[in-house]
Amino acid sequence: MRKIYLVPALVGLLTSVAAGPLAAQGAVPKQKAAPAPKAAAAGTAPTAAGATSAAAAETAAADDKIKAIDGFRSAKFGMNEADVRAAMSKDFGAKPDAVKAQDNASELTHSLLYSAPDLLPNGGTAELSYVFGYKSKSLIQVGVVWSKGTDAAMTPEKLFSNANILRAHFLSEGFKPDSIAVNMPVNGGIVMFRGSDPRDRSVILLLQGTFENKENNQRVLTPTSLLLFYVADAKSPDIFKLPPGQF
Repeated sequence: MRKIYLVPALVGLLTSVAAGPLAAQGAVPKQKAAPAPKAAAAGTAPTAAGATSAAAAETAAADDKIKAIDGFRSAKFGMNEADVRAAMSKDFGAKPDAVKAQDNASELTHSLLYSAPDLLPNGGTAELSYVFGYKSKSLIQVGVVWSKGTDAAMTPEKLFSNANILRAHFLSEGFKPDSIAVNMPVNGGIVMFRGSDPRDRSVILLLQGTFENKENNQRVLTPTSLLLFYVADAKSPDIFKLPPGQF
């Protein structure tokens, strides 16, 4: 059975990847991450208190329009296992014996696994994982994996197609503009999309595979799996860590 881990490292990887030409069998066009908001020009006059309040209200209103990441479908961050099982039944008609439980011995988290055919239309069978935190025992992450391991008929072309469909969808969803990154090469793959909401809850779409060096210094990816994560707190996840000073 596949081990389920959290993905806090992916967020940091996006800030340290090396720039360079990249092609993924021609299926991943070059795109740029959304630019961060421009800083105010030097010498700008101080803002009056009333204007500050108006600006704060405008910022709050803008945040309200940004997509909130609260989980996946009916399963919401903070739910306990019984509530998540009920959500899986509602969303997929999942029978109790079709849901598998798994514990992570190093992170001391607990997961529920379920195979969902055509989670993405014509996308093949995917494996869903619902991860419960070490201390909270509540839902902290939902993951989706497409691969040969989840569907024997899966192909690299299908993985590319799934990745492109999902990336286009997320780009239209309205995440925080300065949190969005696309087509970022990392070790063993490409982060096709990453975006966050005002509470720093994140969506990460990772196409994994093997790179080959081709003509014109291009690195071509042959994908082996597509991973999608909805993460409540990628920077400080609720997993077991040894307290300082014990060893």
